[in-house]
Amino acid sequence: MTASSQRVPCTVITGFLGAGKTTLLRNVLENAGGKRLAIIVNEFGDVGIDGDILKGCGIDACPEENVVELANGCICCTVADDFVPALDKILALEPRVDHILIETSGLALPKPLVQAFQWPTVKSRVTVDGVIAVVDGLALAQGRVAHDMDALHAQRQEDDTLDHDDPVEEVFEDQIACADLIILSKSDLMDDAGRQRANAIISAHMARAVKVVPASHGKVDASVLLGLGLAVEDDIENRKTHHDGAFDHEHDDFDTFVIELPAITTPADLAARVAQAAEAENVLRVKGFVDVAGKPMRLLVQAVGARVSHHFDRAWAPGEERKSRLVVIGLKGLNRPAIETILAG
Repeated sequence: MTASSQRVPCTVITGFLGAGKTTLLRNVLENAGGKRLAIIVNEFGDVGIDGDILKGCGIDACPEENVVELANGCICCTVADDFVPALDKILALEPRVDHILIETSGLALPKPLVQAFQWPTVKSRVTVDGVIAVVDGLALAQGRVAHDMDALHAQRQEDDTLDHDDPVEEVFEDQIACADLIILSKSDLMDDAGRQRANAIISAHMARAVKVVPASHGKVDASVLLGLGLAVEDDIENRKTHHDGAFDHEHDDFDTFVIELPAITTPADLAARVAQAAEAENVLRVKGFVDVAGKPMRLLVQAVGARVSHHFDRAWAPGEERKSRLVVIGLKGLNRPAIETILAG
């Protein structure tokens, strides 16, 4: 066996806030076809919600110890500090993993992460099998790259005097620019005209031919996603992005913080307050776990703009602190006191 064939393939899954990356990942885990998988989940903020969702899925192909969370900053800003130790941990696992899946935060730029695979200490052990961008089909069908772009995006489109794109648009374009495969999520929620609009937006941002695969509920055959064998780290310099030469950014265009709440009584009332906060204060994303008084299960709350979903995902473990914590992400200048007031009811 050659040295290159001994390298563990890694798939980078990128995509904007709420596009459906975690749903896609869970589907891959449930249909791994006998592969031993490991996951690196990068949360922007200090609560590893996505990691908890994946750890709670109870799938043999990827046991809990194979899920590594990076919760201290965006992976593309902290590659040396966080990513390499996470790789070390995964590569030390026994039995050896067959494939590593990396879910970036919604704000992450994939190019600097892929460039880290060029480092000698990394390149000898792993290779980038492919970069997959998950895009929110329903939002694109409505002419937006995410579901809560409203006023900011409209201003960007209408004001020709601005000499820069809004930051969310740039993040979206960079993710598309680096992708080897694009997953058009929520395709079941679009009609034919909507799909055409979504595909037109993607095509307008693509610098090269990349296959677009429609998906509903994250259901894409794992054989389509894994085993591309592209060694993307060898080609990444040819993928031009807005941030070339400027990867020391700190995501100054976004705010993120955690809000703790007391136990609630009615999930629907909380969902209504989350939607109200999104509409009133330009919140892009809310996600977290909530304690519902009198219920043995914890409530998972996820919101993209004013579209809120919630369900009981698992029972609170014995001795586990029943704490309600929501991660709030939005554009710079979020009014935290106002959002806290709305969510507190």
